[in-house]
Amino acid sequence: MKLNKTDSLELARLCCRALDEKKAGALRVIDVTDLSSITNYIVIATATSEPHVRALRVELEKALDSAHTHIIGVETASDSGWAVMDAFDVMVHIFTPETRSRYKLENLWRDGEDVSVKGLLTMRKAPARKRVKVLGKKALPKRKKSGK
Repeated sequence: MKLNKTDSLELARLCCRALDEKKAGALRVIDVTDLSSITNYIVIATATSEPHVRALRVELEKALDSAHTHIIGVETASDSGWAVMDAFDVMVHIFTPETRSRYKLENLWRDGEDVSVKGLLTMRKAPARKRVKVLGKKALPKRKKSGK
């Protein structure tokens, strides 16, 4: 089951921050909520080299683990220039420049809506939802009487 759009966007933001902190280039986020039944957002990043692809993947795994996000799968082949991480609601692709240019993944999802990466990186974290334990009428706060 997909997360709601706000929670999915928060997960995309977490991924962008982790990638940006490790100097990923040409970050792009595409909203494919209405186009895909398997994910809400696709994050695409460029690494400078094969070791940078690995470093970005490791940093992303750490960030997702610290957020207690279940990683469905990670796919990377040695010297392929491409790593894919599936966090269900967000699919992250990390490419070397040559591989990104060759596959042009953005073109496959051109009907998706671009999300401002700058906006995501400067966006504050969504406030945590408060969980209220209902214990009957005593758990409800007393209302103040109006001065009328």
